[in-house]
Amino acid sequence: MSCGFGAVALIFLIIKHDIDTKIEVENEYLLAEVMLLEEEVLEGEEGLVLARNTLSTVDDRLAEAQGLARRIVEDINAVQGKIIEVGESAEDTSLNKLKEDLEKLEEEKRRLIVERDQLGESALGYKGDGDRQYLTGLKLGGARILILLDASASMLDDKIVNVIRRRNMSDNVKRASKKWQRALRTVEWLSAQFSEESRYQIYTFNTSVQAVVPNTEGTWLQISEEDDIQNAVSAMRKTVPQGGTSLERAFRSIQDFPTLPDNIILITDGLPTQSLSRPKGNTVTGAQRSRFFSQAIQEIPRGIPVNIILAPMEGDPLAAASFWQLAAATQGSFMSPSKDWP
Repeated sequence: MSCGFGAVALIFLIIKHDIDTKIEVENEYLLAEVMLLEEEVLEGEEGLVLARNTLSTVDDRLAEAQGLARRIVEDINAVQGKIIEVGESAEDTSLNKLKEDLEKLEEEKRRLIVERDQLGESALGYKGDGDRQYLTGLKLGGARILILLDASASMLDDKIVNVIRRRNMSDNVKRASKKWQRALRTVEWLSAQFSEESRYQIYTFNTSVQAVVPNTEGTWLQISEEDDIQNAVSAMRKTVPQGGTSLERAFRSIQDFPTLPDNIILITDGLPTQSLSRPKGNTVTGAQRSRFFSQAIQEIPRGIPVNIILAPMEGDPLAAASFWQLAAATQGSFMSPSKDWP
């Protein structure tokens, strides 16, 4: 029994010692964890303090930004108020300006209506650079107006050498010649100035004479018929300058009208190069051209003013004086406009 009791006591002592050892080991582990947690708590408290400081700084910046935003809103409202004031002032100024412009336009309208009633309206509009009404000496009135347009080869250019060169080119090149284009624009401008009550006819002439509108020779066309005058202008632009110049045939064609014109407008660039027939030889002297001119003016019926628009041409010094005398004798007008007209 003593041996058994001793064994039991020995076993108990062994078990108790093992338990104490385990408790000591576990306590060391727990203590380490506690210390680790305490360090983490300390670090967390330090981070919290930093976060609180940062939050305080952010709050300060937010308050500053809110104050700045309020000031900006106040400035915007002030500027908008000024814009509204300026806009209302500008609107009043613009309204007054518009009223003044309207009154000026109404006055201009009344003036144009008076002029239209006095002169009639143009059936053909003409657009160009500047105010071309400075040709006040040109007589554009009349109930029956005849335009005689020189369509000879000399209308291709101002210089003889260029005329010789161009007359051998294609018809399209001839039609596009600057001198010929100026002559066409002159006819268009003249047509746009006629009274709506007027009647007219446009002839082109070189060695022969023809109306620009086919089959209307000896017939007066109505300015009020817009289609007629547009057709006349279109047909005129198809004409090709070529051949010599028979002014006598042009003036003789006046007799074809049952009622004679009361105004003639002649557009040419020099004295004629032939009469009713072609002269002998390949050249024409200045004396011959003067003689052809004298024969031609004998065909003009008495009492009809002849207005001459003389285009430039070299080698014909007697042209200006001769045509000026014709205009003076018939109580017409004479002019040699610049190259930029009309």
